Order: sequence, then C-alpha cells, then structure tokens
Amino acid sequence: MAEANRTIRPLSPHLQIYRPQMSSISSILTRITGNALIVGVVLAVWWLLAAATSPEYFATANAVATSWFGDLVFTGSLWAVWYHYLSGLRHLIWDAGHGMDLPTAEKLGWVCIIGSVVLTLITIVLV
Repeated sequence: MAEANRTIRPLSPHLQIYRPQMSSISSILTRITGNALIVGVVLAVWWLLAAATSPEYFATANAVATSWFGDLVFTGSLWAVWYHYLSGLRHLIWDAGHGMDLPTAEKLGWVCIIGSVVLTLITIVLV
C-alpha cells in the first residue's frame, strides 16, 4: 500500500488563518451577554430576598449591590439587555427576509454593538 502524503496543518482554524466575522462575533456576544445577565438577576434577587429577610442581611446585600462590583454587574446587565433587544430586532428583520446579504448583515451587527453602548450611556445619564 502506498504511503499517504501527510502534510502538517492546523487541526482547526485559528486567528492567524481565520478572521472572525461580524456574524460570528455578534453570535458569541449574544451567548456571553445572555449568560452574564444571570449574574445581574442573581444579584438583584439576592438583594430582594435580603430585604425580606432581616435588616442585617439586607445591609450586607445592599453593601455588595451598591459597591463597585454591583455597579459593574448592573451596568453590564443594562448593556446586555440593550444588546439583546437590538439583536432581537435584527433577527426580526432577518425573519422578514431582509438584510441577509453579507454587507447588510455586517452593518446590522455593528448597529447592535454601537447602538447598545449608546443606549446604555443614554439610560445611565437619564436615570
């Protein structure tokens, strides 16, 4: 039997070969932000349960929720909510059969990212 010509090549594409596209980045961001929202919900539920439990327990939960960590979690959750909202609108546009070509899909991905940051900043300033 003849020897197979074995060439050395990567097992999977990596960043030297494969350039991430906006569709893959937005898909990954949707999954990350969806899971990160769980942290914000857990912190909010803990704060509410602590308020119903005792003043001492609420003081501890309130200290965490109003600390830099709580501010970071709630601000990140706010951005994730806006990102999910805009991403859902993008999917509605796609479901209607519009924006399926690559340039439009890339523009819609940028709209989701930039729009969510802008809407988060507007929400923080207004509230």
